[in-house]
Amino acid sequence: MREIVDGLLAWRAAGTAFAVATVVHTWRSAPRQPGAAMAVNEHGEVIGSVSGGCVEGAVYAAAQEVIAFQKAQTHTYGVSDGDALEVGLTCGGTIEVMIQPDVALTSLDDLLDAVAAGRPVATVSLPDSQLVVWPDRIEGTLGDDELDRIAGEQARGLLAHGRSAIVTACEREVFVQSWATPARMIVFGAIDFAAAVARIGKFLGYQVTVCDARGVFATAARFPEADEVVVQWPHRYLESTEVDERTVLCVLTHDPKFDIPLLEVALRTPARYIGAMGSRRTCEDRVQRLRAAGVSEQALSRLRAPIGLDLGARTPEETAVAIAAEIVALSWGGSGVPLTGMTAPIHGTA
Repeated sequence: MREIVDGLLAWRAAGTAFAVATVVHTWRSAPRQPGAAMAVNEHGEVIGSVSGGCVEGAVYAAAQEVIAFQKAQTHTYGVSDGDALEVGLTCGGTIEVMIQPDVALTSLDDLLDAVAAGRPVATVSLPDSQLVVWPDRIEGTLGDDELDRIAGEQARGLLAHGRSAIVTACEREVFVQSWATPARMIVFGAIDFAAAVARIGKFLGYQVTVCDARGVFATAARFPEADEVVVQWPHRYLESTEVDERTVLCVLTHDPKFDIPLLEVALRTPARYIGAMGSRRTCEDRVQRLRAAGVSEQALSRLRAPIGLDLGARTPEETAVAIAAEIVALSWGGSGVPLTGMTAPIHGTA
């Protein structure tokens, strides 16, 4: 819903009725993951996607019925054995889609406001009922107090990790969708490469911070896509800010007086990704300096340097793509090699 929240807010403000279709389960090579959403309003307008185009027409028709009769529907769409052009996923996957009218969505205005603002919230859904789970309260009901309690506890656990999934509570399957606070990307070094990395980080949904000790370079005007620009010694800032298992750290300064103390701190954090820019000679020298500073081999094995995948990048923008590609590959367990010729599933498990 994060992708379509602005459109839903506009429809709510205009008093327009709509239905929301959400992917709740996938099998094999499904094009979108659980939580992907598409909405259709009473005027026939569409926002979002549940399959990248494979079954949108069928979902659109079902959503119009949901709006007309104000009754939720659940549909399963898979590859058509008889004719690949019929409704189905020609990629070979199967998805289950739950389509709900807006009137069935609990505390919808508060939910949309929270999603738009990046505040943590989760929903627990059956086709005709819903819980909204906040860190401090639960609203709505699934029709049974014990089901509400158990499902709410499970939703809080998934929300803590930013995960969405079907779970079983009281012998019933319910779909939990969570919107955690966006993961952080911290870019160190206020250079032209950092501006490109900040842009692509924002595109990927990160909350982006750019940090540099040089105030003349670290300005909001130079990094308009960043959520914040910090003027501070990088290692001191990293010591004072929150870093969790979803955080990615991009060290682009390639200056030992910044890099060494910064990476000593970075390699002690639980950050998902730690990458540092530099030539192979610079990276080898940096590793030797870190060893001399007492950084362990196990910690050094987490360092991605030179940063990024081998795409032959030259420009700052191309380099940013290479860095983003490595972050995505590490996050989802991708190999980074071309899909052509591979036999493994395209959408692997993280």
